[in-house]
Amino acid sequence: MDFNVKKLASDAGVFFTRAVQFTEEKLGQAEKTELDPHLENLITRADSTKNWTEKILKQTEVLLQPNPSARIEEFIYDKLDKKLPSRTTNAELLGQYMLDAAIEFGSDTPYGKTLITVAEYQKRLGGAEREFLHTSAVTFLSPLRNFLEGDWRTISKERRLLENRRLDLDICKARLKKAKLAEAKAAATPDFQETRPRNYVLSASASAVRETSSTADLLYVHQNLKEAWTFILKNHCNSLES
Repeated sequence: MDFNVKKLASDAGVFFTRAVQFTEEKLGQAEKTELDPHLENLITRADSTKNWTEKILKQTEVLLQPNPSARIEEFIYDKLDKKLPSRTTNAELLGQYMLDAAIEFGSDTPYGKTLITVAEYQKRLGGAEREFLHTSAVTFLSPLRNFLEGDWRTISKERRLLENRRLDLDICKARLKKAKLAEAKAAATPDFQETRPRNYVLSASASAVRETSSTADLLYVHQNLKEAWTFILKNHCNSLES
């Protein structure tokens, strides 16, 4: 349980830093590593292929099955991986109506004979339409669906992975740049700690001269100044040698 919580917190931190980097890039406040031009061209072509494939697939389904309810039924059966029940085409239904009418009117009558002849051709047309729908679904629609549900998902997954790695790289670059700037700034700033003893000695010597007027006091101050300057020079020489 503890491991899962730590992993969740780590993933949340990574997601947040990537979101910040992505936002700063969109606002022009952060540098973005550009991908290879050939790869950029392939990504553009893949997006265009995906968009046009979706449009062609959708419009072909509308052409083959104008009834929205029937399309929804086919979609549900396809997702459930079940075989779609055989559906009578409109031409076959019309042919069946003509046969029923011919039987009622009498197959020996001129009207009845005509209906029987036309009904046979309507049923043939309906059978050809059914075969056309089946062939179109297998040889045309299935490859389009396979691309969108298979190849395109793989492409999208790899693109997300590449984008995440690119964001991580730019985050590391930004941190390295900030560290170098901070280091350069620290190197350019004078170290006031080194100059403090010297300023302190000079200030003390000035105060001592003002406050002491006797010769003995002046000698005492001079001796202290000599020792202080000797200490400062010795430390300075040691720092130069190191």
